[in-house]
Amino acid sequence: MNTPAANNIWQGAGRRIYLQEVGTRDGLQMEAMFVPTEEKIALVNALSAAGLSKIEVTAFVSPTAIPALRDAETVLREIDRRPGVVYSALVPNVRGAERAIDAHTDEFNLVMSCSETHNLANLRMTRAQSFAALAEVVKLAQASANGPSLNISLSCSFGCPMEGDVPTEVVLDWAARFIALGVQGVTLCDTTGMAYPPQVAALTAAFRARWPQTEVTLHFHNTRGMGLANVLAAIDAGAERFDSSLGGLGGCPYAPGATGNVCTEEVVHALALMGYATGIDEPLLLAAAQRLPGLIGHDIPSQIVKAGRRLDLHAVPADFEAIRARALARDAAQGAT
Repeated sequence: MNTPAANNIWQGAGRRIYLQEVGTRDGLQMEAMFVPTEEKIALVNALSAAGLSKIEVTAFVSPTAIPALRDAETVLREIDRRPGVVYSALVPNVRGAERAIDAHTDEFNLVMSCSETHNLANLRMTRAQSFAALAEVVKLAQASANGPSLNISLSCSFGCPMEGDVPTEVVLDWAARFIALGVQGVTLCDTTGMAYPPQVAALTAAFRARWPQTEVTLHFHNTRGMGLANVLAAIDAGAERFDSSLGGLGGCPYAPGATGNVCTEEVVHALALMGYATGIDEPLLLAAAQRLPGLIGHDIPSQIVKAGRRLDLHAVPADFEAIRARALARDAAQGAT
């Protein structure tokens, strides 16, 4: 990428990047173990304290379909809300929207796929049917006093595991339809980890050129190990908002081997080393991530939890002084010969 921005990609120079946490929804919904309601509330509070700009707290879906999030109302009502933090929820339909409004949700995150096959497999509807249903949700939100803001997450923006590549014009066409309805934000989702950096840069640049005033978010999975590279490619193309998942939790039922979103603490750590500003307290964030294995009953993908930050130094060996003394003695003996 021969652009001025590309030449400085390793030097953030204080440029602000916003991380939006989705692990409390996208991650926990995939877990077999139910995380107790009070622990979910504590986790959201910890993420707020760490400085996340937006937290997708939960989803207002059928408790039968996703029992892991059956406590959505209670969690949203009982969290400590910090000024400046947006508390979002996935809202799939009018019934979910009514529940979300009652729970004082700041933002509705609407979801449909750019791929007809994926939309049918995942949502049991055609894209046209999904759009019609979500248009009713938009109307309800816009008619509500102090109604929530609206974001549309377009799944499979970078490829479908059943159809292959999804043309850029298809992605932009669906974005245009929702922007015309009045949504404030659009998330371009790499649902199954098929994105790669040149593709990311091209789609990000095309979106920003067409809608420079619309808030765009990038949502990457790390399925094929390119999550961070895709984040950097999007930043280079002008993006500044990214979904990420604490601990790297998550996955996709329609992509064998799919991992979670890019890991929040890994992205924050990398961006800080490159000079970007995220407004996130790394020690507080890491402390929150370290709680996850105990909550979900298994290890997490996060390499930062495993290895620590770059300058989290380790103690010298207990017999270090004896080792040094022997080494010095050998030097002295060799010097005497």
